[in-house]
Amino acid sequence: MIQELKEKIGRTFRFTIYTLLLLIGGGGVGGCLSSCSSFLYDDESEQVIYADKSHLDEDADTLWSMAGILGKMQALADRTILLGELRGDLVEVTTYASSDLRAIASFSTAAAVPAAVPAVSPAGLTKYDQPRDYYAVINNCNYFLANADTTLRNNRNERIFQKEYAAVKAFRAWTYLQLVLNYGQVPFITQPVLSKEESERQYPLYDLQQVCQYFISDISPYATVETPGYLNIRNTDSKLFYYPINVLLGDLYLWSGQYKEAAQSYYRFLSSRNGTNTASPLTTNAVRFSQNDSRWMSTVDSWSLQAFMMEAAGGELITMIPGDSIPSEGQYSELRDLFNTNDNNEYRESITPSQSLIALSRSQKYCHYTTGGEFVFAPDALEDNLTGDLRLHAAYTTRDNANLFTNGKRVSHYASISKYQTRNVHILRLATVYLRLAEALNRAGYPRFAFQILKSGVNNSVIESEVIPYYPASEAAWLRTFDFPNTSYVLETTAGLAAENTMGLHSRGSGYTAQNAAYVFPDDPSISDSLARQQYQMEQVEDLIIDEEALELAFEGQRFYDLMRVALRRNQPAYLADRVARRSGTLNTALQQKLMDPASWYLKLEE
Repeated sequence: MIQELKEKIGRTFRFTIYTLLLLIGGGGVGGCLSSCSSFLYDDESEQVIYADKSHLDEDADTLWSMAGILGKMQALADRTILLGELRGDLVEVTTYASSDLRAIASFSTAAAVPAAVPAVSPAGLTKYDQPRDYYAVINNCNYFLANADTTLRNNRNERIFQKEYAAVKAFRAWTYLQLVLNYGQVPFITQPVLSKEESERQYPLYDLQQVCQYFISDISPYATVETPGYLNIRNTDSKLFYYPINVLLGDLYLWSGQYKEAAQSYYRFLSSRNGTNTASPLTTNAVRFSQNDSRWMSTVDSWSLQAFMMEAAGGELITMIPGDSIPSEGQYSELRDLFNTNDNNEYRESITPSQSLIALSRSQKYCHYTTGGEFVFAPDALEDNLTGDLRLHAAYTTRDNANLFTNGKRVSHYASISKYQTRNVHILRLATVYLRLAEALNRAGYPRFAFQILKSGVNNSVIESEVIPYYPASEAAWLRTFDFPNTSYVLETTAGLAAENTMGLHSRGSGYTAQNAAYVFPDDPSISDSLARQQYQMEQVEDLIIDEEALELAFEGQRFYDLMRVALRRNQPAYLADRVARRSGTLNTALQQKLMDPASWYLKLEE
């Protein structure tokens, strides 16, 4: 797909082709400085090509270079999902999984990091443990930012390359965030490395907080700049290739513990995604039992199609990394072959839902609205993942001894995860933003606001009635800055009116949550101290958010980082260790003890 983008650029703009340098990278963990020669320079690499221009000052030079950066991003696509999912508690690897996948899931690619930079093989322990691929993106971004001529203006006095410049800033910030989350401390380089001598210099090591603070300052001035758009590529809007700066700012603030700022950034995205002062409602797409099905066997699913199969700007999908359609084309995503059975893997999937996820899904209370106008709970012992929340049932299908015919073959085993049916790797969607907004609001001290995002959805009426009365009057003005107009955010009712477009996230799989008497705000009036009571509320709501992230975002590469963020915030390694060690349904004591040391959460870097 990236090659097609280059071809479109070539047809659209006049240009002379020259090669943007494609340096590779890596990093180190340990002291204050690190040399990067072993991962920024390779005597035999044909990828180290020095640029023959000092400025990117033509349309095609700049846009061609952008396509090059997008191409480098493709190498990060699969590992972004796999490193975030296999180390969490929602999936397990099968006996057919490769040694690389098993190494990730067992944390054998990670180890406690001593003060000195540890030595490992340049190739890393798995093909997914390749820090140089992150630095390939970073150094290309550094070159672009150092050389793009941002002073050029068109005949309307608009900066010609401002959108591309802002997009590259976001690529670099996102890549550094992924890098530091996986490696703990990383060599920090913001200027292009163009020679072996430059690669051998000592570079400072930045940890997560330093990376967050640097890029908050670096990308904030570009938060209102629109993303580029180079027409459609195979009916896919190329605007989906970019990471929104307001969401990225929200993530950086969230990781750095600046919760009010995080909430405001996520809200700014929601209120401006489709233009100034516009709405981004969650929609009422859900998986539900048919209203008149007394046998609890028939479901209606508008959730999975819209959330995973539709690749149109303005919908559920926000950002993706495009992939090629066949392995010979270059950056082909293997995720379809890892999560599903097909001809490529001889109908043997490598990754399946964990027992922990299945148990969490089954433990939810599904609130059903009957044709008689009553709210009842669905039974607790249904088959085919129909007990509890229905999102797992919609996302995961498996059959054994089914004698299915697929592509003219009779197969006895079939497994499919609907989240991996396209060749592109989805990185961010609307539900993720709402969940992170809830997480930020909760930790900012407003757990009731966060809870309503899960239970009923929010509009101004909800904020006025269910949020503001519970907090000091001095905070009302700030809470009202979250403007969700009632006419733009219309709450779901049992009437199913056409204008309804907002529901609580839990309603996506657990029925009519707004009317669910079992899904209530967690509180303990017996706690007399107001601060202790608020702390109790925040931790309980945070647990609900973590559960909701599992139900909504399972298999999407978010889980390990969600657990990590809460464990670091609470200074409780067991929050992550216990969940991951119980993913199979029984406690893996050795893994639990290993993960009680946060140093084991990070991959190792060579110097």
